[in-house]
Amino acid sequence: MTENVYAPWEFDKNKAVLLVVDMQNDFVNEGAVMEVPMARELLPNMKRLVEHCRENDVPVIFTRHVLYDHVDISPLETAYNPLLKKSGMRNDSYGAEIVEDLRPLAHETVITKHRYDAFYNTALDTVINNIRGMNQVDTIIITGTVTNVCCESTARSAFMRDYKVAFVSDANGGLDQLSHEATLATISKVFGRVFTTEDLLEKISRYAKA
Repeated sequence: MTENVYAPWEFDKNKAVLLVVDMQNDFVNEGAVMEVPMARELLPNMKRLVEHCRENDVPVIFTRHVLYDHVDISPLETAYNPLLKKSGMRNDSYGAEIVEDLRPLAHETVITKHRYDAFYNTALDTVINNIRGMNQVDTIIITGTVTNVCCESTARSAFMRDYKVAFVSDANGGLDQLSHEATLATISKVFGRVFTTEDLLEKISRYAKA
C-alpha cells in the first residue's frame, strides 16, 4: 500500500526519530511462542531503516514488551492469550531480547513496556522530547510488530500527542495480511502517513544531501 496523494505535512529527517516496536526473539524467531512470520519476513527492511537512520543521524529507539512470572503484569492481555500466563517475553529471557539483526547500540534507548501502547506508563515521550534536544522531534517513524496491535496502538498514541506519524507499510509485521492492510488504511486516512521503506530511505538521503 502506498500513501495518499494528499500530504498534510512534509517529512523532515532532522526532526524525526525511528521507533522499532517489539522486534523480540519471541515474536520473530521461527517456532517462537508468539511467532509473527511477517515480522521475520520484513526484518531486512527494518534493518535497512535502522542502519540508514544511524548513518544519517536519525535517533533509533527500541521497545520491548515484557511479562513477569512473579506477577501477572498485564492481566487482560494474558486473559485473551492464556499461553502468556506461563511463557513468552519473560523479563531477562532470551525471548524478550531484541533480535540479533537489530541489536541496539550501547547508546541507544530501549523502552520496556507492559501494554500495547509504547507511551503508556513508560519514559518514551520524555526520551523523544529530549533525544535531539528539548522539543526538537515532531515526527516518529514506526516499524516493528505487531502491525495492528502494538504498532497501531503506539501510532494512535503518538498522534494524540501531536507527533507526525510515519508508518512504514513494509517494515511492520502483522499477524495476517487482512489486519495489516486494515491498519495501513486507518493510519493513512486519520492518524499519519504511510510510506514504504524505499520512500523513507530516499527521503532521508535526499534531506541529508540538501
